[in-house]
Amino acid sequence: QVQLVESGGGPVQAGGSLTLSCTVIGGSLSKYVMGWFRQAPGQEREFLSRISWSGGMIWMADPVKGRFTASRDNPKNTVSLQMNSLKPDDTAVYYCAAARRMVEEADEYDYWGQGTQVTVSS
Repeated sequence: QVQLVESGGGPVQAGGSLTLSCTVIGGSLSKYVMGWFRQAPGQEREFLSRISWSGGMIWMADPVKGRFTASRDNPKNTVSLQMNSLKPDDTAVYYCAAARRMVEEADEYDYWGQGTQVTVSS
């Protein structure tokens, strides 16, 4: 059974940085397209990033483009989301997700992490 384990969330002041990690357990990361999403209270889950199997193609959503960077390290079975210039509006639970094929919608992903809270204070 594939599991995704996230880490790296926490409180941070506006303008600060955090790096989230997501480790694949029970499977090989290289088999999956990886996505990052977030969900703020009372809001729908929001797409942030998608990385192809080898990392050769990376998509970033407009609200985070230029501030967030997604990457993957297949030998370490880990993907990361480097978040810079954080704003209070970035406060949310952040999730990683894995899909066996190239997908776009959140409900098309096969596996999800448990989520990690990021809280940005002004």
